Amino acid sequence: MDLQVLRQVQQWLDADQRVVLGTITRTWGSAPRPVGSIVAVRGDGLIAGSVSGGCIEDDLVAKIREGALSLRTPELIRYGVGAEAAQRFGLPCGGTLELMLEPVGSQSAIGPLLERLSRGERVLRTLELATGAVTLAEPPAHSRDGADRLVLSDTRLVTHHGPQWRLLIIGAGQMSQYLAQMALALDYQVQVCDPRDDYPWTLIAAPLTREMPDDVVQRLRPDGHTAVVALTHDPKLDDLALMEALRSPAFYVGAIGSRVNQAKRRARLKEHFDLSDAQLDRLHGPVGLHIGARTPPEIALAILAHMTAERYGVQVVSSALPEDRGEAGCVV
Repeated sequence: MDLQVLRQVQQWLDADQRVVLGTITRTWGSAPRPVGSIVAVRGDGLIAGSVSGGCIEDDLVAKIREGALSLRTPELIRYGVGAEAAQRFGLPCGGTLELMLEPVGSQSAIGPLLERLSRGERVLRTLELATGAVTLAEPPAHSRDGADRLVLSDTRLVTHHGPQWRLLIIGAGQMSQYLAQMALALDYQVQVCDPRDDYPWTLIAAPLTREMPDDVVQRLRPDGHTAVVALTHDPKLDDLALMEALRSPAFYVGAIGSRVNQAKRRARLKEHFDLSDAQLDRLHGPVGLHIGARTPPEIALAILAHMTAERYGVQVVSSALPEDRGEAGCVV
């Protein structure tokens, strides 16, 4: 969604239009959109993106049309302070929303940012509040701290753009199709690996490679923003990927299979690939939350739900299954 807004901003700039870019920097209580969401307003009131259900956007449009936001440098504003204002601006439960308004121009580096995003890069954007000048950099490669974080100080605003989270799926079967589609909707950069030629793949947005899984994982260099999920049911393929992934800082490593098969897999990985108990304890298997999933899309949902919990450090009920049941779609 942010990419669409930035593209619209560049089109307006190319047409010599005045543009103000708004970024949510903080929220208190309940807020309609998360921190980091952006909205752009053109000088005549045309709008792109969203930071609320519409009420705040309406107020921004009115201010811009009245000339009240002829900004020279970034300016911080708040909406929803007090119950009356919260009701007026559509913030539920008395929530408060803080918005950084930025006059956009050549100093804003929107064009270079779009170029880097088009190449699939992750970009750290730093806005100097005193001048409105912007610098672009690459986030740290092996840190989880950068993803989904926004940092506001007295002098600068730091935001992160691009595919901050990556997912490598081993296997190009039906379940992988559902998992890839859902992950794309959650802003993951998705890649699929399956060296078997008899498994076709049609999802262009999630490219398929026919390389061996261990080679793909090594080339990917999983970091704290990366998940690896093995779905082939073939130990020769799944184990190769898991061997490399469990040695990496990947925030989520999972494999499909029943509890019996998972026990056998752990034994193989320990015996043949010399993985430690601590590394093996990072393996989520059976993969996903136990929500009674039976169909491929339901299992994909369970996997992404568990990945989401891991991303945000939320403790959830164990994915372990009852003693008398196997995993949906798996042979014990």
